[in-house]
Amino acid sequence: MSPKKHPYRIADVHAHIYPDKIAEKATRSVASFYDVEMAVKAGTPEALLANGSEIGCERYLVCSVATKLEQVDSICDYIARECAAHPEFIGLGAYHPDVADPVATLDRIQDLGLVGVKIHPDFQRFDIDDPRMLPTYRELAARRLPILIHMGDDRTTFSAPKRLGHVLEQVPDLVVIAAHFGGYRAWGEAAMTFAEIRDLAGSNVHFDTSSSLYFLRPECAASLVRFFGAERMMFGVDFPMWNHARELDRFFEMGLTARENKAILYDNFARLFGLDNAS
Repeated sequence: MSPKKHPYRIADVHAHIYPDKIAEKATRSVASFYDVEMAVKAGTPEALLANGSEIGCERYLVCSVATKLEQVDSICDYIARECAAHPEFIGLGAYHPDVADPVATLDRIQDLGLVGVKIHPDFQRFDIDDPRMLPTYRELAARRLPILIHMGDDRTTFSAPKRLGHVLEQVPDLVVIAAHFGGYRAWGEAAMTFAEIRDLAGSNVHFDTSSSLYFLRPECAASLVRFFGAERMMFGVDFPMWNHARELDRFFEMGLTARENKAILYDNFARLFGLDNAS
């Protein structure tokens, strides 16, 4: 199926953007970390919109990672400015485990109009279940602010799915978007972890399809969708790592039903972020 002829509305729940002056360097850094060829040379907002327009993408959840504590405010300011400039964008605040005052930091993030936070434990080099983060997780849960977490890696254990399980045992109300089918290159552990916490925190756990469909056989990916529940899945590209049109092709290769496609490609995103056109 040609991406340009599909009948679905689309939102991308996982997109990284960078200021023009550092976009090429930041994109190269991610490419080096994962040893992949990036979809574009520089992950600017304009490049994201151009890439997504090829499949008719309407909304994007945009973010960037603070690898140092002192980057948190400047990244949050940048994401907020880009959201103000581009109505297609919904923004997540950058966060860091060394934040001293979670309440004040989350107050500022919400004052900027951002709708949650993003962390990448492998880039930031901390365990998801580090006790330092528990006050933050509890504050996020109290505010019903989602946290998008990079999940899984076969080279480290910082973002191991079982660590998220430990967190959810303590903070079951935390609203989580567990990226990469819940565990990049750790999909079996992700499934086992979700099975363990499904009854406790399952309704608060969501997943995205990013950086996974390239690696998983379509039938395996479809089985994971059904195991986690299509109502918990959202389409994500992990731009600038992947190309929107090619990722949509891979998505359709799973052979899901029209109802599942509709939910994952747009409706679940719209419902989670309170868009007026959520069905």
